Amino acid sequence: MKINRSGQENTMNQVPSADRVHISFFGRTNAGKSSLMNALTGQEVVLVSEIRGTTTDPVGKTMEILPLGPVVLTDTPGLDDDSRIGEARVKRTMQILEKTDIAVLVVDITLISEGTESRFSKYEREMLNLFQSADIPYFIVLNKCESTAENKRKEIAENLTADERLERQKIYFVSAKTGENLTELKEALGHIELSERETDVIIRDKLQAGDIAVLVVPIDASAPKGRLILPQQQTIRDILEKGAMAYVAQDTQLLELLSTLAKPPKVVITDSQVFHKIKELVPQDIYLTSFSILFARKKGNLMLYAQNAKKLAILPAGSKILISEACTHHRQCGDIGTVKLPAWIRAFTGKEFDFSFSSGGTFPEDLSAYDLIVHCGGCMISRREMQARIRRVEEYRVPITNYGTLIAYMQGILERSMEIFKDEAAGWSGDNER
Repeated sequence: MKINRSGQENTMNQVPSADRVHISFFGRTNAGKSSLMNALTGQEVVLVSEIRGTTTDPVGKTMEILPLGPVVLTDTPGLDDDSRIGEARVKRTMQILEKTDIAVLVVDITLISEGTESRFSKYEREMLNLFQSADIPYFIVLNKCESTAENKRKEIAENLTADERLERQKIYFVSAKTGENLTELKEALGHIELSERETDVIIRDKLQAGDIAVLVVPIDASAPKGRLILPQQQTIRDILEKGAMAYVAQDTQLLELLSTLAKPPKVVITDSQVFHKIKELVPQDIYLTSFSILFARKKGNLMLYAQNAKKLAILPAGSKILISEACTHHRQCGDIGTVKLPAWIRAFTGKEFDFSFSSGGTFPEDLSAYDLIVHCGGCMISRREMQARIRRVEEYRVPITNYGTLIAYMQGILERSMEIFKDEAAGWSGDNER
């Protein structure tokens, strides 16, 4: 952690949480999840107590586990928390599962070694089923093993492998108290191969070394003070990774910039809010897209969003539209989610709709009331969490799109804004654009 001269934490060069691998610890109360997390981080991140239910909310800690890279370790409340608010705690634990890349099921080995009938309780079995159905790689940590003899450990491992149909290599005997086998567990976490991690690519796969990409970044009342927003930062870095050149200008400076370039840019990437201005300024032979569309491709499902954006035109008046943001921020008078998007939707359709809004790390569980969901680009959440949201929406058979895709459709340039990805757009049509 870096501290600036004013004594405040400097997070400018830290890896965003959404780009870290999320490793979450699950298990019953007093299984030793908090102790294990403290031992792995080498810090007293989580309060530890013999009192059941000490961990009341998920607790996260960022660190580096090589060669895996930057990670977030998350401790969760006990799955068998039967306290007065235990149901809400377990619900929070299940929400953490949606953003988990690697799961660690922590089990008190003494409960197994003293058992006579079943090796795991219903809680462990339920979690294992969830890990497997969600295709989340997982490890089983039999904690507090300092009190269990080697021959007993071998017997437990053999029984678990047979009775629970587990793979032996996923079982680790660990003592958070003495540190036994912590290094082996950390090595296993560091060398796991993840199949569903989001690609780091934003736009560079469509560029060649030496290409020019122009980024249009308005500086208005809604722009954060003193910095660029995360998609803008990451897109610049992605362009540079290819050996291409990134030029940044405000929307009011675009024409001047284009006139000074020795060669035309390969692509212009704009903030969606000024699509209506920029589309008139960029020649047709130059690709035009937006940050939100890039992140629809990176995090979500761009082709699905494009198909669903067209459904806005046939929504009857009075339909319920949910506008959802993955982050929480102070809303300005011209906030895009709560102010601009509803106004643009009304202007485009000439209809009144029933708008609802959500923001932050939670996403509505019951989506049955909605006729359309418009989601932000999702830059502050991982691809796994965004995909979990899409799956939940599809279970309710509600169409989902995102800010930039819908704005491009309403501006009549959705097909053009996706042209740079035309090789990926098999089966998609830009029909019905205005």
